[in-house]
Amino acid sequence: MKDQAAHRRFILSLGAIIALGPLSIDMYLPSLPAIGRALAADAASVQMSVSAYFAGLAIGQLVYGPITDRFGRKKPLLFGLVLFSIASFGCALAGNIDQLIAFRGLQALGGCAGIVVSRALVRDHYAGNEMARVLSSLMLVMGVAPVLAPMLGGKLQLWFGWNSIFLLLAVFGVACLLITAFRIAEPQRERAPPLSVAGIAQDYVRILKHRRFMGYSLAGACGQAGMFSYITASPFVFIDYYGLAPDRYGMLFGANACGLILCTQLNALLLRRLRAEKVMRGALRVHLFGAAVMAVSAFTGLGGIWGVVIPLIVVSSCIGFTFPNAQAAAMEPFGGRAGTAAAMLGTQQFVLAGFSSLVVGQLHTPGASGMAIAIFCWSLLAQVALRVLVKPPQQAV
Repeated sequence: MKDQAAHRRFILSLGAIIALGPLSIDMYLPSLPAIGRALAADAASVQMSVSAYFAGLAIGQLVYGPITDRFGRKKPLLFGLVLFSIASFGCALAGNIDQLIAFRGLQALGGCAGIVVSRALVRDHYAGNEMARVLSSLMLVMGVAPVLAPMLGGKLQLWFGWNSIFLLLAVFGVACLLITAFRIAEPQRERAPPLSVAGIAQDYVRILKHRRFMGYSLAGACGQAGMFSYITASPFVFIDYYGLAPDRYGMLFGANACGLILCTQLNALLLRRLRAEKVMRGALRVHLFGAAVMAVSAFTGLGGIWGVVIPLIVVSSCIGFTFPNAQAAAMEPFGGRAGTAAAMLGTQQFVLAGFSSLVVGQLHTPGASGMAIAIFCWSLLAQVALRVLVKPPQQAV
């Protein structure tokens, strides 16, 4: 994509569509305690609405991936956005926690189309370090959502109630539907063969056996799983335990997102001089160190709330270096099956994220200790996956 104006429009359009994911998660986080009170549900039940969303994202992507390779990118995306908008409206009308959980699952089944198609479109147009730089730019656009979403969600809850958050998501889904219809062009590329269950299964098995794909994708997914441990547990840690008001919690959440945004842009600059894998390995080491410091602070109480917040910002910022590089490196060998590879990448990410959210919701540990130990364990697993499955640059053939 040589035209810079077209490139910017492309990134902004995909950024808006991909932003459905973080908006759907982050905007209602300050309202989790209030939703529990309104629907007479305990914290673990309310957190199931987060896990249901992750489960829908994981399952839906496996379906959308082969479909987009065979039938094109645009029509599956349009269908997903329609489903997302309808389900968001259903969430706003939910009368009990079971209804909310069900509509959150449907919301995810619609929203995951944007994740699969956006990544596949990037792979359709770019390769190598250039693809990693584009994904970093895309994360900048996405990063605005986590900065604004919790603050906006906190204000909407205070002014209009938690239902208004899902009504706004429904409106945003319709806006993305219009963007897709009028701004996203179907790329010219060779279509995959006709779909069959055996063929789809063979494609996924081939991807799962690819050591490079698995090493990079698991390293990125484990880092993201740690982030979602924070996303799920943090409202109860910072609002209920540390006593922050919902809008103050939104500002704290935004500070973490700002660190991530800054590092995604620094990553794009570093990739002009350094290999993506070298940047990612260094960031994973810093991520593990920050997670260890946070765990010590959470268990000992050293530094109070700041002993948790400061290393948490370090950990969140490192995702700006690790995730775009992991995505680009994992998808690089699969140009002809970009949709299927993107689906497996996203499914791994959200299976681990959903599992992480479910576990951290059941820990019932005092303060931030459960959240901190979960983040540390996922960071350690990311290191292990990369070291075991992928040779370091100096040993690569």
